[in-house]
Amino acid sequence: MNAYRMKPLAFPWPPLIYGAALAAAFLLQAYFPLAAAETNIWIARTAGGLLIFMAIVLDVWAMRTLLDCHTTILPNRCSTHLVTSGPYRFTRNPIYLGYTLATAGIGLAVLNPWCIVTAMIAAVLTSIVAIKREELHLLSRFGIDFERYCNGTTRWI
Repeated sequence: MNAYRMKPLAFPWPPLIYGAALAAAFLLQAYFPLAAAETNIWIARTAGGLLIFMAIVLDVWAMRTLLDCHTTILPNRCSTHLVTSGPYRFTRNPIYLGYTLATAGIGLAVLNPWCIVTAMIAAVLTSIVAIKREELHLLSRFGIDFERYCNGTTRWI
């Protein structure tokens, strides 16, 4: 049994990465402010609110799907089932996609352009730190079934 089979991550990094991205965005805006166009503030805030709402719905749907399939939500725990239903039909990482949408949505809602930049950086870091290892874990656990799933479903969107 290899190490990937035991558990994908030693620590659940993605929530910490996105929390740090939000903190960095607010610090960057405080010290290196980027101006946001003030002409249609309500459009930006509405779009931000919609992104946040979509992110919450996507995350809750994904977590509910994982619970219904009797497998773990935590990225540092061993998966017991390959989940390909619910939002996992459309993306292999709906929870991380939700985190990214929420981070960008917060930026739009509070008119902080740095949130969009840090959301993209967080997505790249999450791919490097977590997703690659999670995919190796799932490949070692579910083999050809996971390969078929990867061929038919995109990593992000």
